[in-house]
Amino acid sequence: MRRSHACRGRPACPEGAGRRRLAVAGAGCAASPQRRRPLPPRPLRPAGDAARPPGRRRAENMSPAIAAKEGGRQRRAGSHHHCLDVRSEAPPALALCGDGLPGGEAEALLPAEAGSRGSRGCRAELGSILLLLVLYVLQGIPLGLAGSVPLILQSKSASYTDQAFFSFVFWPFSLKLLWAPLVDAVYLRGFGRRKSWLVPTQYVLGLFMIYMSTQVDVLLGDGEGRGPDVVALTVTFFLFEFLAATQDIAVDGWALTMLSRENVGYASTCNSVGQTAGYFLGNVLFLALESASFCNKYLRFQPQPQGIVTLSDFLFFWGAVFLITTTLVALLKKENKELTPTKEETKGITDTYRLLFSIIKMPAVLTFCLLILTAKVGFSAADAVTGLKLVEEGVPKEHLALLAVPMVPLQIILPLIISKYTAGPQPLNTFYKAMPFRLLLGLEFAFLVWWTPKVKHEGGFPVYYYVVVLLSYALHQITLYSMYVAIMAFNAKVSDPLIGGTYMTLLNTVSNLGGNWPSTVALWLVDPLTVKECAGAQEQTCGTTVAAELCTKAGGSCVTTLDGYYVESVICVILGFGWWFLLGPKFKKLQDEGQTSWKCKRTN
Repeated sequence: MRRSHACRGRPACPEGAGRRRLAVAGAGCAASPQRRRPLPPRPLRPAGDAARPPGRRRAENMSPAIAAKEGGRQRRAGSHHHCLDVRSEAPPALALCGDGLPGGEAEALLPAEAGSRGSRGCRAELGSILLLLVLYVLQGIPLGLAGSVPLILQSKSASYTDQAFFSFVFWPFSLKLLWAPLVDAVYLRGFGRRKSWLVPTQYVLGLFMIYMSTQVDVLLGDGEGRGPDVVALTVTFFLFEFLAATQDIAVDGWALTMLSRENVGYASTCNSVGQTAGYFLGNVLFLALESASFCNKYLRFQPQPQGIVTLSDFLFFWGAVFLITTTLVALLKKENKELTPTKEETKGITDTYRLLFSIIKMPAVLTFCLLILTAKVGFSAADAVTGLKLVEEGVPKEHLALLAVPMVPLQIILPLIISKYTAGPQPLNTFYKAMPFRLLLGLEFAFLVWWTPKVKHEGGFPVYYYVVVLLSYALHQITLYSMYVAIMAFNAKVSDPLIGGTYMTLLNTVSNLGGNWPSTVALWLVDPLTVKECAGAQEQTCGTTVAAELCTKAGGSCVTTLDGYYVESVICVILGFGWWFLLGPKFKKLQDEGQTSWKCKRTN
């Protein structure tokens, strides 16, 4: 079979089918006889793009109310778009990685869409843009609610072992790559490629939220001897986040075809603004309205024992919104079936997984994965535990949540400034330089927790205390974004444009997991590292839950003599500096690897 020069390893382009091709980053077929002028190569954005704007992230920080662990929202598991003739039955070639790309990078072609009638302004597609914005807002609601639960658990005296178990709830958004190819490849053609997943997923989410509204109060405990059912809460919210992550994949894919080529850039704006707004509604606003003290102080004339809303009320309201919105989308919004084959074609599920495995086996990629999976161990205590410790020391959870508001402008500006230093050939230098400052902030956070009860008074905390907390958080954000933007820049730099979407999604997924697992371990280790003694009762200990109960029955009380958080903070900083001294230089040397170390070759 004769193959096009611009599409090595692909089936030859049938005559007359040139206008029905999409070639991106050298992965596609050349246009038919009337060739169009090639556009500059550009990386592929998969159906679920991992490289989200930083504003989309729930950046790791000291308060899970402000943002959950790294590996929260923004990371998209994606699929790879191909230039395969829509009428062809021949399977696409598989990209096998490790031997470089013969002849250099292939040229990138992006012919105009069939049937295009010229440029369309954003006003012509305002309805589609607003729909995307609404879908991304709905996407942020489950994320915000999941981020608020750890603070509610902490206010109910849940153990840190329980917090560690619940932290698995935040993993689905970092693991979407595992089932994104399935979402991208299996669908009902008559109903629509993206609606086949979006509509049923959002219906299940809505019904799930309404059902949860009848059970969540029981799961959180009644406060009369019955504590939170952490196992049931974890399983419930894990499924909740799994459904939200699946909806996320479908919305990201639909965004590519819902808007015209001229306006597709608005999709990322809807993505960033919508999910940030949804997270704010589900986390910050909910925690404020759920707090009786906040409502009594700022929103009521007569004090009440409860907040304006409860978690049960909040779940029921948004469950109804999900059902109504999904019904309107299913009935009124049609997918553009003419553009879908042109703008996105998906590789077979088996081939996609083989491609991911072949990328991981490359020596340079494997080294990167091993290093980035261990690079964030030094930050785990500060990022995962500090916010919970502040709540334990009496800081109102709604006040911590509200700290996110003044940080929004900083989180918008920081990536713009930092990108000037990461745009060159060695972006990891910024990562390496920011790391020791972020590690030292871990010690500063430990000091902040120690200082908190010393400044507390009957009316709460003085204003200068919150100023110190806010400045600490701002410094943390500067170091965090310096490292985050550097990693994103490096991943974009080394990702093979031949399979740019799948490649970069894989690297970003590993980076996200590098922040998730240390946070879970850090939460789990707090209780074992804590030393308590039974005061007021002879021959009693507090080493276990049973022993603590016996101490209480004997008329004593458990007193903490050594808080495991401080032990863990010191250990994490030591491990972090050890990584920085011993493995950091090796991590920077990955920038010196030749392009062939990161390239893939394509075979039949």
